[in-house]
Amino acid sequence: MLKTQLRLYDWVHHYEKMLYDNALLVRAYLHAWQVTRNPFYKRIVTETLDFIAKEMTHEQGGFYSSLDADSEGEEGKFYVWSQAEIQNILGEDYEFFEAAYGISAKGNWEGKTILQRSLDDATLAARFHLDPETAQTKLSESHSKLYAARATRIRPGTDDKILTAWNGLMLAAFAEAARVLDGENSKASTYLNLATRNAEFLLTHLRPNGTLRRSWRNGKTTHQVFLEDYAALILGLLELYQTDFNPKWFSAAKDLADEMIDKFRDPEGGFFDTPSDGEALLLRPKDVQDNATPSGNSMACEALAKLAAFTDEGRYRDLAEETLSQITHFVLRYPLGFARWLSAAENALGTLKQVAVLGEAGEENFERMIQAVRADYRPSVVVAASPYPIEINAPVLLHNRNTLNGKATAYVCEGFVCNQPVTEVNKLIEQLIL
Repeated sequence: MLKTQLRLYDWVHHYEKMLYDNALLVRAYLHAWQVTRNPFYKRIVTETLDFIAKEMTHEQGGFYSSLDADSEGEEGKFYVWSQAEIQNILGEDYEFFEAAYGISAKGNWEGKTILQRSLDDATLAARFHLDPETAQTKLSESHSKLYAARATRIRPGTDDKILTAWNGLMLAAFAEAARVLDGENSKASTYLNLATRNAEFLLTHLRPNGTLRRSWRNGKTTHQVFLEDYAALILGLLELYQTDFNPKWFSAAKDLADEMIDKFRDPEGGFFDTPSDGEALLLRPKDVQDNATPSGNSMACEALAKLAAFTDEGRYRDLAEETLSQITHFVLRYPLGFARWLSAAENALGTLKQVAVLGEAGEENFERMIQAVRADYRPSVVVAASPYPIEINAPVLLHNRNTLNGKATAYVCEGFVCNQPVTEVNKLIEQLIL
């Protein structure tokens, strides 16, 4: 799959824009780019995150739930075009844009045109005798003109609820993109700022008086909260910690994990979807199958496995393994319905590498070591880093470690059993690939 260009343009999409869809797709494309270095995948990541920042972000940092499909009573009216509209807007650039998107007078959906690429960048550039960078610039300029024209239309409605679980998924996407694209894209710092603002929003507005809530809108929260809210937010905070290494994100994730265990744990294994102090129900639900979003249980399992790698606390590891035991039979029979579980299982079953990096913030070799870990797709690695001396609330993975001869130093471990510490980037990479 990763060796060929993913095509999401081969069918007519639904016009509703869901936050969770975009969050999950961003990370899939980000990982595809890390593996293949195909610029198409990176462009999808940045275009999607830019869309979320522009269209689905509250001024205080939360992410909206969705944009409607309809406007003025018609499905897709805000998004489709006639050939004449595009010609009038683009003028002399129309021919180039027409080739890129296969535009015709009859359109491709109910007499109108949904913009779907028909030529890739390389083919388009060759047809018009342009280098690929120039071709991409011309397309970007046309997109900007069309976007400005579309902005004058009546917008679809916005579902401006801010849901903790869905925000946790998008927080993870922005945070991971910020570190993976650092040095590759000038927007990386913007993505980190958006992730930071979102985390602050969730930990204040959706955690009033220290109690996590499911939903926020216009200053009011619901009294409900579910397992997926805790689990998704914990994972988002752990991704943010591994991006800026601010220990407050790690501390918040750990506190939420302890609350999650206290409120949702099923003594027979795994977690209930509703909290022990929530509404009294005849039967507390416990959904384990991954659907359009990962199940609360699979995300909780992944979160606990990663926390165990940061903290060396056996209770997190034991709970992750105990939770996995609940779904072994189902995973073997229906793997596509338990995709996030498979990822969690890989992390929980002892394959996680732990990397601790110590040095002076901003010092060249310290930064180079961190970038070396981030340069490739490493799904089974957790990273903690800190200037020396180490802050008290930093992950245990960093504790009782020293720099060698005053140089930036990296420790690569598995199960807190570590290789010899290294001060050279090439030796760090050797240990990572062993």
